[in-house]
Amino acid sequence: MRSRAPRPDASGSFRWRAYLLLSLLAACALGLVYRAVNLQLVEHGFLAKEGRARFSRVVEIAAHRGTVTDRYGEPLAVSTPVDSIWVNPSELALATDQIPRLAAALKLDRQELMRRITSNLDREFLYVARHRQPAEAEQIKALGIPGVYTAREYRRYYPAGEVTGHLLGFTNVDDAGQEGLELAFDHWLAGEDGAKRVIQDRYGRIVQNVESIRPTRPGRDLVLSIDLRIQYLAYRELKAAIRDERARAGSIVVIDVETGEVLAMVNQPAYNPNDRDQIQASTYRNRAATDIFEPGSSIKPFFVAAGLATGKYDNRSIIDTSPGFIKVGARVFDDEHNFGAINLATVLAKSSNVGMAHLALSLPPQEIWETLNHLGFGQVTTSGYPGESAGLLPNYSQWRPIGIATMSHGYGLSVTPLQLAHGYATVGGFGVARPVSFMRVDGVPPGERVLDERVGRMLVGMLESVVAAEGTGKLAAIPGYRVSGKTGTAFKAEAGGYSSDRYMAVFGGVAPTTAPRLAAVVVIDEPSAGKHHGGEVAAPVFSKVVGGALRLLAVAPDAPVNVPDEMPESPALGTMRTAALP
Repeated sequence: MRSRAPRPDASGSFRWRAYLLLSLLAACALGLVYRAVNLQLVEHGFLAKEGRARFSRVVEIAAHRGTVTDRYGEPLAVSTPVDSIWVNPSELALATDQIPRLAAALKLDRQELMRRITSNLDREFLYVARHRQPAEAEQIKALGIPGVYTAREYRRYYPAGEVTGHLLGFTNVDDAGQEGLELAFDHWLAGEDGAKRVIQDRYGRIVQNVESIRPTRPGRDLVLSIDLRIQYLAYRELKAAIRDERARAGSIVVIDVETGEVLAMVNQPAYNPNDRDQIQASTYRNRAATDIFEPGSSIKPFFVAAGLATGKYDNRSIIDTSPGFIKVGARVFDDEHNFGAINLATVLAKSSNVGMAHLALSLPPQEIWETLNHLGFGQVTTSGYPGESAGLLPNYSQWRPIGIATMSHGYGLSVTPLQLAHGYATVGGFGVARPVSFMRVDGVPPGERVLDERVGRMLVGMLESVVAAEGTGKLAAIPGYRVSGKTGTAFKAEAGGYSSDRYMAVFGGVAPTTAPRLAAVVVIDEPSAGKHHGGEVAAPVFSKVVGGALRLLAVAPDAPVNVPDEMPESPALGTMRTAALP
């Protein structure tokens, strides 16, 4: 059988298919080459940018806020590392089935978290939890949920809690000062956040640090003038007094006479800045610096200072308070008893309203105003404390006789506890006013002489009679130390006049008398346990706080330990001891 020759059309069809296949392969090869060239040369920048957008991140590096310590280095405010959880809503929305897992891990409401994420799809950054412990943040990262990331931050912690709460204030969730010294020195404590570029994997873990964009500058540490030992002592005694006297509130300020440093500042009721639920406007304000009150008889020493400064009075001057009252205009001012003719020391020791009215009315109003103004009343101190009040001291051009008499008793003008303490510190410095400071001072800062030294020494000597056995402030006595001070009891103002059963009890003074080292003011607002006089309520607190502080500071005693039985003769009753002062 003979074979059949191939048909010409079959051979052509094979070649045609072969050419077509080769052409297609060549076209594919050319397409791949084109695409490779396009990706490498034409679209390289765009693709690199997109790649970096998915794996390259600019990470903020939180700056560590400076530590606050007391004068001896005891920490009062520190920043501890914490982690915050944030999400990219557009990424997380692609895995909505993972949102319940995230909500359960963070102990958040599932529906609320879902609502927050779906309503912020146009954003690339959204916090879902702030200030979690690092161990908890690691557990969140281990879930491997896309679009979920962590950021290192710092949270403020106050080791002393409510003991220093009012003084230090607090920071917000971003570690920025909001109140107190945290706000006053925020520029000092706050650092500058840094930034770096990193490459992360799909789980948000950093696999490579690419470059540093901005270096981190940590905040600077702050050393305060506060002595934590005295601060705690003042806190303990004031809290006990507020409890025992069933008082509404109270404040204590202790100042170093030699340097002007505030060694303690405490208020009640207190709050714990570590518990943000307690941070409310009604509790966190520092009453010692912001609240003003009419000081009552605690202002009398400064009117006596005005009289001494004019030269019209000295420690031998006698004022006749008979018959025990004085009429000024339509108003009658009286004493508890008719003290008759008494010297200035006795006027202070007995807190004679009649004697003070006679003294104040005999002086030029301008002289009184200038003395009070130089002592710091009617103006803020140099402390720089946020929200500090200037008090109220009307200009002498507005004074009338009845107003002068009223002010000499502590009404018609207002002060803050800090102002009043600074005034007593100036008297204790024998007329030298030193700047009030919340920062530790090395050495003795220069001061301004606002009273003649002779006036300051005479006044300190006179004020010792107040704490003598016959004085209104005998409960302020400190065993082993001579004390000079003044009580004050003032009716509180209310609509239409003054209350008849609401009081401010005050005691201010310095110790030891021979060489004053500490000045302090105690204010008890509305005591209601049966006692309301400054000598009964505030003076004992002064004794405990200042007495303890003098011993802590190793200040040498200047009087026999058995002071109550063998106290030297008071200037209220006999020879003045002014000459014995150094």
